[in-house]
Amino acid sequence: MAGRGKVSDTAWERIVPLLPRADGRGRPWRDHRQVVNGVPWRLRTGTLWRDLPERYGPWQTVYERLARWERDGTWARLLEHVQVHDDAAGTLKWTMSVDSSINCAHQHAAGARKKRVLAVDELDEPASGARDQALGRSRGGLTTKVHLAVDGRGLPLAVIVTPGNTNDSTVFNTVLQAVRVPRVHAGRPRRRPETVIAEKAYSSRAIRSGLRRRGIRAVIPERADQIAGRQRRGSAGGRPPAFDFEQYKARNVVERCFGRLKQFRAVATRFDKLSARYLAGLRLASLILWLREC
Repeated sequence: MAGRGKVSDTAWERIVPLLPRADGRGRPWRDHRQVVNGVPWRLRTGTLWRDLPERYGPWQTVYERLARWERDGTWARLLEHVQVHDDAAGTLKWTMSVDSSINCAHQHAAGARKKRVLAVDELDEPASGARDQALGRSRGGLTTKVHLAVDGRGLPLAVIVTPGNTNDSTVFNTVLQAVRVPRVHAGRPRRRPETVIAEKAYSSRAIRSGLRRRGIRAVIPERADQIAGRQRRGSAGGRPPAFDFEQYKARNVVERCFGRLKQFRAVATRFDKLSARYLAGLRLASLILWLREC
């Protein structure tokens, strides 16, 4: 990506073969590049859709293209494509860091219809109002929590959104299952990192045993209450879990990734009513980070 709302020639050459093409029926589509330039511009500035500059075409067209490509999986395929390319080149580092960040929701994000379920269906949440749109009450008011898994370079591998009052550890398996990088040649998609680095919020027996069963090394510090409970039980408390302090220092890559994602104002603050639109923006912002590594 180059500039605010502009796709560089190099990045465009990588993604244009994967963009949908008109089937010849109906009115011809507006130029893809013009429209695609408008989506990251709005994402970066956080402006109202109606205030989109005329050089990107009608704002309704840009919004509809964002929504349509989220529904048909185009944004997800573009992100997957760059991940596959880097994995085949050997530059994708499979030391994965996991964390979450709470983002405040603007008052315009509330009030979506409750009839349609457009939240993250992987969580099997009940169809009950705001939770269907990944909105929840926390200390910051109405918020959305973004759960992120990044590779060793700090580039997004998977992103999940939930209500802001969701506990991190309950979504860990969902985030881990969302990591999926197909192989260029024959073979199953790669879904298992070599190491998972996470903070104390993810320190639980269930998470550690689940990683151990899959042959994944866990670098997760114990919480103070877990250490105290183990010491109270004496020899029955067992040995402390292995912890590599030096490798834990690499967890900062996920924090830096959140910092880069939040440079997009429409990511740092949620303005979208629908969680599907907010998730589409997150995927596009993640795609931009990957393309910058070209």
